[in-house]
Amino acid sequence: MTRALLPGVLAMAAIVVASNILVQFLYGEWLTWGAFTYPFAFLVTDLTNRFQGAAAARRVVAAGFVVGVICSLIGTQIIGEFGPLVTVRIALGSGLAFLTAQLMDVFVFNKLREGNWWRAPLVSTLIGASLDTAIFFTVAFSGALAFLEPGNDLSWAGEVKPLLGMGPALPHWVSLATADWLVKLSLAIVALVPFRVIIGKMTARIA
Repeated sequence: MTRALLPGVLAMAAIVVASNILVQFLYGEWLTWGAFTYPFAFLVTDLTNRFQGAAAARRVVAAGFVVGVICSLIGTQIIGEFGPLVTVRIALGSGLAFLTAQLMDVFVFNKLREGNWWRAPLVSTLIGASLDTAIFFTVAFSGALAFLEPGNDLSWAGEVKPLLGMGPALPHWVSLATADWLVKLSLAIVALVPFRVIIGKMTARIA
């Protein structure tokens, strides 16, 4: 690992660790505090991609993936009120979602990097965040994939309720996914501000 990559790797590791801790604490009925920290992993990936290229961004993603796996392994050994804090399905869903979404973010950003400054980070994050939500919640909670961990009782996730308390009747995990997705979309827009500020400062320093 080169010294140039160290800031990105440390930032990604910090976000992944913080998100794995904060995901244990609820914010309202459909969100955890981790939903507000994890989306900034895309900001780290995009900044690395902008300054050092796609290959460097993929290395930062790989480092974040390794940290995430370590966090998941630790979580499986910590027993909470209802069993391990991290189940096999949550660990699998988290790893697959992170790796797929972040690598897609790198790919899309790289394709759009020559356009308007905001297009690459916004579009890549929106696509990556949508993939992340879809993969994680489907793998971790969908009844269709119960065979992945037969001993894990996820009846609560499959309980049919109004979407976000007011929409059509759907499995509860769909409300969790929808709320998570909406937060990620909102933060994708918010993250354009620090992206622009950092880009401006770094460009001025180089000049």
